[in-house]
Amino acid sequence: MMTGSVREDGFPSSGSTDMSPEQRVPEWGGDHLADPADAGTDLDGDALGVDPTELTDEDLIREMHSLHRTRLDTLRHAADSALANHLRRTAELETEYLARHPGREVDPSRLRDA
Repeated sequence: MMTGSVREDGFPSSGSTDMSPEQRVPEWGGDHLADPADAGTDLDGDALGVDPTELTDEDLIREMHSLHRTRLDTLRHAADSALANHLRRTAELETEYLARHPGREVDPSRLRDA
C-alpha cells in the first residue's frame, strides 16, 4: 500500500483533497481579513496593493487578468506566504468587481440545465 508523504510542516505533500487551499496554507487562517485596516499589509506593515475601491474599472480588470494569468504557477510553485497573498488579493479584487457589477451579464451558454 502506497501512502502520501508528509512535509516538514505536517501538511500532505500532494494529493490531499480534504482541505481547501486556504486551509493548507498555514499563514492564511482568514482571521487577518477581519480587520480591514490590516487586510492590505504584509507582516512588515507594507502595502500589498492598491485598495480595489480606488481602482478604475479598467485597472480592476487588468489586475484580475494578471492574477488569473499567474494563478496556476503561484498555486504550484510559490511559497505559502505568496499563495496566501495571492488568495487574499484575488478575493479583494473579485469582491470589488461583484460589488460594482451586481447585475453582471451571464452568458446563457455557461448555464447548466436544471
